Amino acid sequence: MVYEMLRQTLIAVAVTLAASPVLAADKKEEGKGDVGQYVDLQPVGLPIVVNRQLVNYVFVNVRINLTSGANVARLREKEPYFRDALVRAGHRTPFTLASDLGAVDVPKLTAALTRDAAAIAGPGQIRSVVVTEQAPRRRARTPVV
Repeated sequence: MVYEMLRQTLIAVAVTLAASPVLAADKKEEGKGDVGQYVDLQPVGLPIVVNRQLVNYVFVNVRINLTSGANVARLREKEPYFRDALVRAGHRTPFTLASDLGAVDVPKLTAALTRDAAAIAGPGQIRSVVVTEQAPRRRARTPVV
């Protein structure tokens, strides 16, 4: 009797395992789209400057979303160029928020990096730029204005 139950369990597991690749293929077809069409930049420390004085650094994680026609492998090789463009833009004109010295001005950062990334990747390759995370080096007091 125990052997019969064990046998039935093994048959059920075998049938489930045999059907799992088919189910996985169905799920992939449903979620078709721009899966993996992005370049994640390594974290970058951007300066926060007030009155020409460095008061903090904010480390940001940035994702560059690509169009469906973009060559992802080629653009992922250009990750150091995207990161360099972000560092240069952040030091040229710091992305400082007057209201919060522990965060960057996200719209200003995304606009600058979108422009620079389009120049690096070529026309029609970049869909958007998203700041996924911000971490200040230290908690800085917001100045009273």
